[in-house]
Amino acid sequence: MDWNDYDAALFDLDGVITPTAEVHMRAWDKMFNDFLRDRGVDEPYTDADYFTYVDGKPRYDGVRSFLASRDITLPEGDASDPVSAETVSGLGNRKNDDFEQILAEEGVTPYPGSVALVEALATRGTKMAIVSSSRNAAAVLTAAGMIEHFPVIVSGKEAGERGLAGKPAPDTFLDAAAQLGVPKERAVVFEDALSGVAAGRAGDFGLVVGVDRGVGEDALIANGADVVVDDLAQLVEETGVTA
Repeated sequence: MDWNDYDAALFDLDGVITPTAEVHMRAWDKMFNDFLRDRGVDEPYTDADYFTYVDGKPRYDGVRSFLASRDITLPEGDASDPVSAETVSGLGNRKNDDFEQILAEEGVTPYPGSVALVEALATRGTKMAIVSSSRNAAAVLTAAGMIEHFPVIVSGKEAGERGLAGKPAPDTFLDAAAQLGVPKERAVVFEDALSGVAAGRAGDFGLVVGVDRGVGEDALIANGADVVVDDLAQLVEETGVTA
């Protein structure tokens, strides 16, 4: 990989910059398993369900996808639904409450390897953006002390307000590249989710880097990653970029 071929880096947040994917996983687990128990469903929600139906998708899409896997249909509701509502929106809002509680109690520390790459690219002058399905992206970046590196943030909040399709559609990544003023062919996408690497491939970006935090190298490549790393520190070492 030669950074001279690229002018921008478009990072997913959860699982790429910060280990908040673990917090999201715990929040989804609590919400879905509480819901299933209340309905008398014996088959529990598992981590495999997270990677298959939820990971990387906008919140309500994740709810809808998992429920469909269990042949459960709920009314859509809307974003103003209370957390007690038995609707797609209500369950999504319940999950968000659980996430915010865990984040407030435990905070978040970014991956050291990701910090090293971001700081190296900032020194180099590479433009950077965050492209996240999470509506909490700015709060997470602030908590992690990383927000100053990302003048462009396209989160689930902005995507919803502007009618941008979520991952695996490429729209949010394309929007971020446009805001940075960089052609897609000169931008690198960094993703740990299958829906995210699929979005990068669908957008025909210059390079799609899969970050394997548990989903598996083969699955990331099959869904669109050009290369896969276990930690972004590898790209600091391999490219010779230094902070």
